[in-house]
Amino acid sequence: MSEAAAPLVVMLSAAHPPGDIRVVRKEGATLAAAGWRVRHICPAIATRGPPPARPALAGVALAPYARAPGWRGRLLGLPALARRAAASGAAVLHAHEPDSWFAALWAARRSGARVVIDVHEHYPSRLDTRLPAPLRPLARAAIGAACRLAGRLADAVVVAREGLGADFAARAERVVVVRNYVLPQPVAPRRHAAGPLTLVHAGVLGRSRGALQMVEALALAPPGTRLRLIGRFTDDSAAAFAARAAALGVADRIEDLGWLPQERLPAALAECDVGLVAFQPVDRNHRLALPHKLFDYMHAGLPVIAPDFAPETAAVVREAGCGLLVDTADPRAIAGAVAALSDPARRAALGAAGRAAAAERFGWAAEAERLLALYRRLAPLPAAARREGEAAGRAG
Repeated sequence: MSEAAAPLVVMLSAAHPPGDIRVVRKEGATLAAAGWRVRHICPAIATRGPPPARPALAGVALAPYARAPGWRGRLLGLPALARRAAASGAAVLHAHEPDSWFAALWAARRSGARVVIDVHEHYPSRLDTRLPAPLRPLARAAIGAACRLAGRLADAVVVAREGLGADFAARAERVVVVRNYVLPQPVAPRRHAAGPLTLVHAGVLGRSRGALQMVEALALAPPGTRLRLIGRFTDDSAAAFAARAAALGVADRIEDLGWLPQERLPAALAECDVGLVAFQPVDRNHRLALPHKLFDYMHAGLPVIAPDFAPETAAVVREAGCGLLVDTADPRAIAGAVAALSDPARRAALGAAGRAAAAERFGWAAEAERLLALYRRLAPLPAAARREGEAAGRAG
């Protein structure tokens, strides 16, 4: 490697899309801006034809590959993912799902790359909602064993929130917390005014995300309340949601924008009045939740309604003073919180507090520095690339 050539970091994904917020726009973009070369090898879900062209995003080269959709396509695509990782020339393979962790570990045995596993969720409880109760302890034990093995074999474990590192048999100094705090984006915050409220839910939709509770709460909320959905259903509850909305007579008060590009999300949120985090207490993964959407709402100046059973989410809401904590399994509690936020002055105060906290205490900058410190140990930049990254940081 010449003096000017920076180490290559490959973000490896078995499921995350090419422009994923955490993988590319936060972690990948942070490393690229500091001087590392960064590539994202990721699926472009397709059943026929070649994968799309390979553009770049936020300084990260995108290398999508075609595979069949669903879990079957994901599993069948793992050998090809591992081969791509081994042939990439990466100094570090940074893998973002359990299956891609092991693809990275296999590839590293062939290529000599260092391996970082990125832990987004509490995986031992991930199958709790899909399995009968008698099978859950066995599934948790098996997944927990896989996590411990991955933690022992990896060079570092990056976790998206506190508490996730406990499942990995890695030394404490090798576990780095890089939370999903908010990226600064230019957007005018919501100007709160009197009148019927528009609630908004951004991100994945489904039973465990409170879709059915939201539609029930909408029917119980003050007259004229509307609900904007930004995202998509990832389970089989879309039909049940639509049927219940029709039965309750609120279908005409629901606006479904589908999945929006990240560039459009802040403005779409800032047109609303209250942000919803409606996780259901169905497994430990949701109890440990610290979702992107919470910080996106705060950044847009929206007060939030969030679950009182999720310790990290509740701690952020309390510390920022940006919303109300309720039992999100109870539609009446959600509707009551909506009614309590009918005063525009209260919404404005809560929204302003959340926006200030998102810009300072819960901003991405401190998380980015922890990631950079890890990479300075794993794959130090040559002097020329380091100087270029420092200059780019000062310019930014």
